[in-house]
Amino acid sequence: MSKFDYDLFVIGAGSGGVRAARMSAGMGARVAIAEDRYLGGTCVNVGCVPKKLFVYASHFREDFHDAAGYGWTVGDTAFDWKTLVANKDTEISRLNGVYERLLHNAGVELFNARATVLDPNTIQVGNKKVTAERILVATGGWPTVPDFPGNEHVISSNEVFSLDTLPKRAIVVGGGYIAVEFAGIFNGLGVETIQMYRGPLFLRGFDADVRSFLHEEMQKKGVDVRFNANIAEVEKTDSGLLARLEDGTTVETDLILYATGRHPNTANLGLEDAGVKLAKNGAVVVDEDFQTNVPSIYALGDVIHRVALTPVAIAEGMVFSHNTYKGENRKMDYRDIPTAVFSQPSIGTVGLSETEARDKYGEIDIYRSSFRPMKHTLSGGEERTLIKMIVDRASDRVVGFHMVGPEAGEITQGIGVAFKAGATKADFDATIGIHPTSAEEFVTMREAVPEAPAQAAE
Repeated sequence: MSKFDYDLFVIGAGSGGVRAARMSAGMGARVAIAEDRYLGGTCVNVGCVPKKLFVYASHFREDFHDAAGYGWTVGDTAFDWKTLVANKDTEISRLNGVYERLLHNAGVELFNARATVLDPNTIQVGNKKVTAERILVATGGWPTVPDFPGNEHVISSNEVFSLDTLPKRAIVVGGGYIAVEFAGIFNGLGVETIQMYRGPLFLRGFDADVRSFLHEEMQKKGVDVRFNANIAEVEKTDSGLLARLEDGTTVETDLILYATGRHPNTANLGLEDAGVKLAKNGAVVVDEDFQTNVPSIYALGDVIHRVALTPVAIAEGMVFSHNTYKGENRKMDYRDIPTAVFSQPSIGTVGLSETEARDKYGEIDIYRSSFRPMKHTLSGGEERTLIKMIVDRASDRVVGFHMVGPEAGEITQGIGVAFKAGATKADFDATIGIHPTSAEEFVTMREAVPEAPAQAAE
């Protein structure tokens, strides 16, 4: 009989932690999990799920406008923020219950309490001490808000989903996917929206064509995008908030959302006292098997700061469970991970950017198409779609795929399968297109664009 209370104790019931707990229990381990906030973690409660629901909500204004071109007469419309928030809360509560049932049915003991590590095999959970042969840290990330005068008046993505009222004016600060997504959400809901980013172009790391194309489309939709702009100070006034920028100018607004990144959520977990090595940004340092320098302690998901995506955390949880409790030797493959940004229009991408491909392969061919989607031939909408494929000339393998346009994420999921299968440009060319769709462009582009100077660094 084991000398420990549990074989595995998981700290954090987000996507990665729950998957690891469930799978490990299903493989015969005695598992407990602790969560002091909400089941499902960031994604379910203050991330992917509510954000996508808000994106849907913000699209209806354009949909009502587009309907006229198809013969529909839409009467007076009105938006009620409180209804959206209440319905979102109902859905999140349902999902919280689903996670609880999944854990219960798998035989995982759930502690609704904060857990901290006391030593390599001991955990303080609430007012109780328990022991485990292995401890898995899956506490995710937390929004980062920089330190500046008046930062107590701004909010992060944690608070934006439960605002009492929808502001008339908003500033979104940041250049990552959360920032561009919420700039689109606010704008679509009728908020006078400014997005500020301290750099010359947002979405650093994405393909340069994608970045510049989205910028143009967001401006067409009415978002006031300001690059090389940063807030130095925020003052609360009788009429709202006054943002003083580093260039000396001021902007009045009602709400300021900071989406300037997230940091690993490791503060006050007791990891340092237990001897666990942390990176400078607080990330738990692990090897390819998610094991820390303390052999009994593991970590995965956003807290290890590798690829901060929900499906990645889930996949890491599967690798951990199969290796630990079935004796397998799986390795997490971080190559060619498809991803989407639910900006407006949305982005789908998998593989390398043009700059990355040039650096890796040297000679490449670029296939690019920009067009007005068929829907807008009658709607009168000005939105355009961009599709781009990058091909290694020597092998003919498609090494980069990028799309900006409606349902880009849905389309890119299928392309991701082709990537994993090593599809070549000839494979795409040999595939019959589905007509009329935007996606058929992927299999009908025949002429590479003329050679051009390498893009600026991304």
